[in-house]
Parts: sequence; structure tokens; C-alpha cells
Amino acid sequence: MPQKPHKEFSKRLHQAWDYAGIVKGRHRTAALAEYFEVSRESARKWAVGLSKPASERLTAMAVQMKVNSDWLSTGRGTMELAESVRETPTKYDNAEEVRLVGLVRKLPRKKQRALIQLLEET
Repeated sequence: MPQKPHKEFSKRLHQAWDYAGIVKGRHRTAALAEYFEVSRESARKWAVGLSKPASERLTAMAVQMKVNSDWLSTGRGTMELAESVRETPTKYDNAEEVRLVGLVRKLPRKKQRALIQLLEET
């Protein structure tokens, strides 16, 4: 059985996923791989504590999940950001929904508005 050198990070990552409102279940890792644009294997390794994302990616993940990046990385401090206003967490029910959100975020603002207009017409 492989050792889990990042077991404590894995625990914090699961807490952050719960805090962000990412639905638990068997498709959670696949959905997160899509959302954070990494392979399913990378997401799986993070989830079970076999590896840890690079510092830049970890910071981006903390920002997306609205948690303290120092806490996520090292366990120091508290999970919640100091003096921040938090929206109600969004629930991502499936990989397609997560993928769609990721793709929309990559679009230029003008194309995002055009897509919103198109969707509102239907």
C-alpha cells in the first residue's frame, strides 16, 4: 500500500471542497479535475493524499473555493478568509456542469454576454 505523504493536505482539501459546496459522491474527483483543469489522476492523487498541487495551482484553488491559501497549503491559520463576505455555495452536481462553468470563465467578457443572451432567449 503506498504511503500518503500529503494525508493532512488531503483532509484540508476535502474540507475546502465541502466548504465550497462541491457535492460529494463518486464523480466528485472527475468534476474537480474538469473544474481545475487537471487530469483525473492528479485530482485523485490530491484527494487521497499521494501528491499536492504546485504552489501556483494551490493558490488558484484556494481563491476559487474562497478559503485561506496558507491554511490549505500548510494547515496554519483558519480555513475561512478573514473579514470576507461569502456567497451561498454553489452545488456542482455533475461533471458537465463543472466543465461548462470552466469553459464560460475562459471566454472573453463579450462572448460571455453573448452566450448569456443566447441562453436567455431559449
